[in-house]
Amino acid sequence: MYLIELLRNWPCTVNGNWRDVVIRKVTEHPARAEAGSLFVARKGASYDGHHAINEAITNGADAVVIDRPVSSAMISAWSAAGTAVITVPDSSRFLSFCAAELAGNPSHDLKVIAVTGTNGKTTVTHFIGQLLGGMGVPAAVIGTTGCYIGGERLDIDIPPLTTLTAEYLHPLLSECRARGVTHAALEASSIGLEKGRLTDCGIDIGILLNIGADHFEDHGGRSGYIAAKKLLCSLSDQMIVNEEDAVCMEMTACCEVPVHRFSRDRFLDQSIDGDTAARLPAGLHNRLNAMAAASAVRLLGFPAEAISRSLGSLTLPPGRLQLAEQYSRKVYIDYAHSPDALEAVLKAVTGLNPRKLVCVFGCGGNRDREKRPLMGKIAEQYCDHVIVTADNPRDEDPAVIAQHILAGVEKPHRFTVELDRRKAIRQAVSMSEPDDIVIIAGKGHEAVQIVNQDRFSLSDYSEAVAALDAIRSHTRT
Repeated sequence: MYLIELLRNWPCTVNGNWRDVVIRKVTEHPARAEAGSLFVARKGASYDGHHAINEAITNGADAVVIDRPVSSAMISAWSAAGTAVITVPDSSRFLSFCAAELAGNPSHDLKVIAVTGTNGKTTVTHFIGQLLGGMGVPAAVIGTTGCYIGGERLDIDIPPLTTLTAEYLHPLLSECRARGVTHAALEASSIGLEKGRLTDCGIDIGILLNIGADHFEDHGGRSGYIAAKKLLCSLSDQMIVNEEDAVCMEMTACCEVPVHRFSRDRFLDQSIDGDTAARLPAGLHNRLNAMAAASAVRLLGFPAEAISRSLGSLTLPPGRLQLAEQYSRKVYIDYAHSPDALEAVLKAVTGLNPRKLVCVFGCGGNRDREKRPLMGKIAEQYCDHVIVTADNPRDEDPAVIAQHILAGVEKPHRFTVELDRRKAIRQAVSMSEPDDIVIIAGKGHEAVQIVNQDRFSLSDYSEAVAALDAIRSHTRT
């Protein structure tokens, strides 16, 4: 697309040669800049794209976008290098618009369902994909675990974000469209909504699952977090809301688009019977997740009876109550990393009547400190023994994080601290006996652990399998 076409209806000032410039790609990452690309110098929380303009131009960018004053000397230097310099009111907003335009606005050709909530986004989007697949509909699922079409994960280079930035999202939707996809289920995180990543994505149905304690610090507190989640209401043509969550109901009370409700026993106009409920994945939280997904598919026009029949075949995505089992010992790996999610998972496995329940978990560093003692208290309530370990400590001392968790417990003798996550997992599995259940919570499908700025390979599932194998070897000996 000619640059002049991109700028046609956009308030801006332009310096340098721009009339004959053809743009094939937009990016905010200077390393991805190349000939035919437009570099958007966006300012983030810890990164300022203005500092990378020279790098982007060196890499071949034909145009750069800024939204703050720079010296006339710098603009002259960039223009002299043959680069068009465009000043707009808001770089982030322009990036979103430009990415959608260059990709051909693929969301306009798809039925898009966006799912938000503190917990359950990944599960609900995968459930939607499975239900649509059962109806013969080619559907994509995009979120925390990657991009799936027809249940198969695409081998595609996208960042590991819950909600992709516009730079990646719209080209991915275009790729899905080219592969015959007609429906897409997306995860909408609070950060993604607040940062405008979905602003230029047409959303047919928005789903509001629940509001719990997570990511408050990213939004300046609970009210900011709720306000970010509520943005989905203004982006969607219709909303589906969990009527069992009072905060969600309040958030949609003045919604300007149609609002539909679901509960543990009903998806829109269809109630489920006991047999159907018994065939759903374990836990009340997954029952609600299933009803949310069924509501979306029903709202798309598919028969309630066909949806009800398909509910019993739903399977959880990777890292959600994922089971490793040997020698009558069950180890469940789950992504639960908030108080509500941890309690939901522990309730679910308690319902399986374990002889003893052991939990391994930690809390991530550099965020949400107030949830740490709450999670310690919840683990104490449900578990016979808890091993506190490192999650993704990032720049924080994991020993300090562990102490924050322990501050919420009243029976510390039931807790052990082992900050090496591999050792913690093996310790929990080795101390288990037949008919016990071990829960490893917090990282789920993730295959890395983040310590300071480094990423180390670590899979909870693989470590659990290895620990179970060690028990087998010991038994044989």
